[in-house]
Amino acid sequence: MAPLLRFRPVALAVLPLAAVVMGLALSPDDGVLVGSPALLVGVWAWLLRRRPDAARTVGARRSAIAVVTLLSGRYLVWRVAATLNLTSSSAAALSLLLLAAEFSLLGHGLLQLWLAWFREPPVAAETDQAAEQLERRIAWDSRRLLAVDVLVPTRGEPMELVERSLRGCLALDYPRLAVWLLDDSARPELAELCRRLGCAYLSRSERSHAKAGNLNHALPHLQGDLLLVLDADVVPQRHFLRRTVGLFDDPRLALVQTPQSYMNADPVIRNLGLERWLMPDEELFYRWIEPTRQGVGAVVCAGTSFLMRRAALEQVGGFETATSSEDLATGIRLTAAGYRTLYLNEKLSAGLAPPSLVAMARQRSRWASGTLQTLRTTASPLRIAGLSPLQRLAFLEGILHWLNVIPQLVLLLMPLSYGLLGVSPLLLRDQGALTVALPLLLAQLLLVRWFSHGSRSALMPELYRWVFLVPLLLAVLSTVRGRPRQFQVTPKASPTGRPRPALCLVLPLVMLLGLQLVNLALLLRGPNPLLPLVWSALAVASLMAALRACWDRCPADAVVWFRPEAVEVVLEQDTLRWSARLTAISERGVEMSWHAAALASDGLDLALPLQIRSDCLGSRTLTLRPEQVSRSRGRVKLGGVWLWRDQAERIQLQARLYQQPGAWPVRQAPLDLLAIPALLKRLVWPRRPEGWLSRSALPIRLECRPCRAELPVLVD
Repeated sequence: MAPLLRFRPVALAVLPLAAVVMGLALSPDDGVLVGSPALLVGVWAWLLRRRPDAARTVGARRSAIAVVTLLSGRYLVWRVAATLNLTSSSAAALSLLLLAAEFSLLGHGLLQLWLAWFREPPVAAETDQAAEQLERRIAWDSRRLLAVDVLVPTRGEPMELVERSLRGCLALDYPRLAVWLLDDSARPELAELCRRLGCAYLSRSERSHAKAGNLNHALPHLQGDLLLVLDADVVPQRHFLRRTVGLFDDPRLALVQTPQSYMNADPVIRNLGLERWLMPDEELFYRWIEPTRQGVGAVVCAGTSFLMRRAALEQVGGFETATSSEDLATGIRLTAAGYRTLYLNEKLSAGLAPPSLVAMARQRSRWASGTLQTLRTTASPLRIAGLSPLQRLAFLEGILHWLNVIPQLVLLLMPLSYGLLGVSPLLLRDQGALTVALPLLLAQLLLVRWFSHGSRSALMPELYRWVFLVPLLLAVLSTVRGRPRQFQVTPKASPTGRPRPALCLVLPLVMLLGLQLVNLALLLRGPNPLLPLVWSALAVASLMAALRACWDRCPADAVVWFRPEAVEVVLEQDTLRWSARLTAISERGVEMSWHAAALASDGLDLALPLQIRSDCLGSRTLTLRPEQVSRSRGRVKLGGVWLWRDQAERIQLQARLYQQPGAWPVRQAPLDLLAIPALLKRLVWPRRPEGWLSRSALPIRLECRPCRAELPVLVD
């Protein structure tokens, strides 16, 4: 590979073209040469993956799109011409059904790639320039700035979550600001909270149209030029408005959408213990889908963490109320009205993932139903005036992708035709699987991380597909029949007690798994081709992983725990001082570890409080009460709770955890070769219940300088 690395530009241009030409020219009788196209495509994709920065260059992206398109076209021609089984009516029906499912999924994937053909506007550079100009205006005369109303709609969220969000909103570093709590549950304790914090409180007696109605009810009460909408569990970073308000110097701009990040692991990740091995499914949307939509001027409004011009919103009639996906429909209306919409790919806020798998299934079903319901409103991209053809296509692709659950179910069930039905829907008469199918498969597997900017790997995210396949299918079919799902607030309270999987999720998976196991047993009894055996085995493995994810791993408490990146602290007890490495931190407490050899045990009593200090935790020395101590492999691990001297200490730490810029790192999806063994291990040896020294925690980047103790310590 070394010579290829030296001539990488030439190789990147020649290898894909050679692979396609060889795939077209080779016949099934060419012996060992039939595998050459697959080898060439594999080398080409590997070279691209060696240059992750190339995903940002238009030329490299377009060349990859062109090659994947050619390989896909060649595959579809081969499937139609050489693999259909038309020997009987049942075989023909199954064969054509499988072909239709493949056409649908492959066509949808190609449409996503083609939308990435267009050059994305330089939003990052525009943002930096606008932010610099805004800083100068703030220094000159803050009275001439655009006024911002921060809207926090709530309906039943826990009190502590709402307070945390409001404190984050009040800490926004912007002079002209008003924070509004829009309470759809009319709780007196929230009104008292707003009075104590200094927020505006607004409730309504008639609660129609859910979140959209709540937001529309607030519009006549607002005076600001812009409105920032945040869900009640979302905490903004203090520089959110300084990074976004300056963009509205462009009078044509109506919307700036930012990513929706999660502080905690979603139930699929947490239940399987894959915090280090699986990226949240939403990362693909915010790091790949939204930027490509921006290239054609079709940015999707995501319902939270967005800034909107109030005059533009009022011009289009407020938030759309005919669908539960009011965000998508309202964004389409703004685009159709001729306004500009932007996506700023910076993590400026973070909220909470659903606390249980049932809650997450309900949330996704609502997204699917509400998105499809948009087609029945006047904001439908098929009918609304003012959109360009590319904008219509982009919005329509985002809506119709929820229908993919139907062909996905077909692919999951199709292996049953080999064993249970004794019918082969796919005939492999030649070596086209090597010359045609394998090059396309390699290109897809090797380029997923490159195309998605590292937001996902090729195989691991399929877990989400199988876990939510049946709930999404039911939601889609119900919506197509004209019975969309009603809006339901996603619960934020963590489940308590012994985890019990929901029957509505488990029973369909058990039934599908039982059918696949019977089918696999039948296939193993007789001489069958390798394809149905591998296909059925993969279906069994996928369903087993999905079934295992249904057992919620309930957290020990309601607070969110984080995994700091390389944070060192100094501990003190009486005359003893030593250094330790933070392994987990939250508002409730902290976990840390140190080498046992770094500290003599004489005089140390881990039943007594400890003093802890670090620039990462603020200027004060904090007090910790040990709760759990473990010693293994020459290390001491300790978990303890904070002993607050006053409310100011807790608020300061809360600000450090949630409000500081750059707290939420942009991670890269691990390779499947490393992640899949971790998943298999979780299936065989489930993780112990969550508690001290066994936390589900995502990374956080704490802003601090290295803390150095004048001690001979060992920190790994």
